[in-house]
Amino acid sequence: MAVVDRLPLPETCAAPPAPALWVGYGHAVYLGPSLRLDPHSTAVYCLAIGVDAPLILRVDGSADVVLRSVLVPPRAAHQIVATGERMLFCYFDPGSARAGGCLERMAAAESGFGSGHRAEAELVGLCGAPALDALGILDAASGPVPGPVDERIDGVIRSIRAQPGAPVSAAEFARDTHLSTPYFLRLFAAETGTSFRRYRLWARMLHVASAVSKGSDLTRAAVDAGFATPSHFSDAFRRMFGLTATALLTGGVEIVVDGS
Repeated sequence: MAVVDRLPLPETCAAPPAPALWVGYGHAVYLGPSLRLDPHSTAVYCLAIGVDAPLILRVDGSADVVLRSVLVPPRAAHQIVATGERMLFCYFDPGSARAGGCLERMAAAESGFGSGHRAEAELVGLCGAPALDALGILDAASGPVPGPVDERIDGVIRSIRAQPGAPVSAAEFARDTHLSTPYFLRLFAAETGTSFRRYRLWARMLHVASAVSKGSDLTRAAVDAGFATPSHFSDAFRRMFGLTATALLTGGVEIVVDGS
């Protein structure tokens, strides 16, 4: 991947806010120390931005590349090495409107990796705010996205959010909305930007994050959210974010949940 020829961004100098992970439905934002992650892959798109200085992208079989921003595709083994103190990571569910919007805003792409986000300066500036402005960051990264408009799907979404651990199948929701299961699944994906299965996974993740942010035990929160076992939750979290929930929590990260 060639380095995009761009003017250097101003380094941030304001006192950094506390590290935080903001989790929404189908997307998440982390702002804080680099976490020093080992080589890994995730099940989602990840936009990585060096807040204080450029980052180094390492991919097996390729030379290291120095960038300020890179969009890593799902299931791509890689390592992000920070050269500054703080990093911004934005996670987008594959197939979502936000993932598509972020892809369109990358200046170049090679081997599935996007480089040089066109709003780099704006995103770095937002990271200098006193508190994490996750929605502002998401809109700068991908553009604003509309919510669901079909009342039947909106009702299903509300049910999933209210009881993410309920063992209600897609076929049962389809029956309740008087739709065939194949049509329901297609409509749900069109309205939410992701599959029924993955949306429910995000809902369960949010339930755990909300419970833990209120002082709940991680193991109990995972079971209450519908994960079969704590290890099931741990595996799902690692696949999504590239590290364990325990590792994140022991780093003193504030968890913020968007329930809108």
